[in-house]
Amino acid sequence: MQCEVKQKIKPDIRVTGNEGIYKKYLKRPMDFVLSLIAIILLSPLILIIALMVRINLGSPVIFKQERPGLNEKIFTLYKFRTMTDKRDEKGNLLPDSCRLTKFGKFLRSTSLDELPELFNILKGDMSIVGPRPLLVEYLPYYTEEERLRHTVRPGLTGLAQVNGRNNLKWDIRLGLDVEYVKNITFCLDASIIARTIIKVFKREGVAIVDQTPLKDLHVERSNKYDNKNLTI
Repeated sequence: MQCEVKQKIKPDIRVTGNEGIYKKYLKRPMDFVLSLIAIILLSPLILIIALMVRINLGSPVIFKQERPGLNEKIFTLYKFRTMTDKRDEKGNLLPDSCRLTKFGKFLRSTSLDELPELFNILKGDMSIVGPRPLLVEYLPYYTEEERLRHTVRPGLTGLAQVNGRNNLKWDIRLGLDVEYVKNITFCLDASIIARTIIKVFKREGVAIVDQTPLKDLHVERSNKYDNKNLTI
């Protein structure tokens, strides 16, 4: 079956109807309170990591990148920097594997590089649990079903992250995001948070550098459907 990638078409993707008391009224206030508490309690650790990033990797300390959030609204994601700015003789940035230091690998393997996302949660850009915010260039390559992942705030962790994270094939990973959106409950969120804590301590499922067998979504699907004007 031929599929067409829709470019620059953004119909309303908001979900209406009975969304549940937790999802509609409690999830965002809990995100705000819990992220604020986490920032206060972890502020010494955040400051120490910021100082170590400045010493080991230079500035800026915070890596910023635009990502699509709720209803595909673009926001700025915050992370601790994990790579240097090393360039070749022509001034081009070297591959990620050449710019990622031991310290950067440590930050990624422990997920400490993601602590600044707590400020994204506090601001309302993100949630503690939800589909991970992916790259802006992926937007035209989602199916209509997969676009449901943008009807909720993206998360610091999510159902896909506790079921294989970056090691999952794209269809499975995005399918888990949609499954989460359709079944949001307090118990599910609590379970995902607990499983995330265990995985972080075990350092499971983390892609330390971009060497996974998966291609970027837009590369995989543009190759799969071959032509730029096909409909997914």
